[in-house]
Amino acid sequence: MKHFLVVSHGSRSPKTKQEMTALVAKLKEKVRSGQVSYAFLEIESPSIPQAVDNSVKEGAAEIVLVLNFLNPGRHVDEDVPRIVQEAQKKYPKVSFRITQPVGQHSKIVDLFLDMM
Repeated sequence: MKHFLVVSHGSRSPKTKQEMTALVAKLKEKVRSGQVSYAFLEIESPSIPQAVDNSVKEGAAEIVLVLNFLNPGRHVDEDVPRIVQEAQKKYPKVSFRITQPVGQHSKIVDLFLDMM
């Protein structure tokens, strides 16, 4: 089974987790194949390792980390890949993939235009 983890930075503001919960609920309505949940890099829970553990317990054979980050930076380029490398060692039979940050998506210009 494929499992999608929408990964965000995390914040002390409760609004962040509420928005992630709402986003994942909308994604669950649209995703036809696989499970969808969320994880946070820091501050909030579940952490990425916790979410990976939960996904594996639920039978995930493939985990796609969907980066809810606008641009590359230390977290995207170093922290998340390091966490995934550790998870790959822990779960060698599970396939992992990390998406590009949202800001690199081909439709980002259309999104910004829609917001203007």
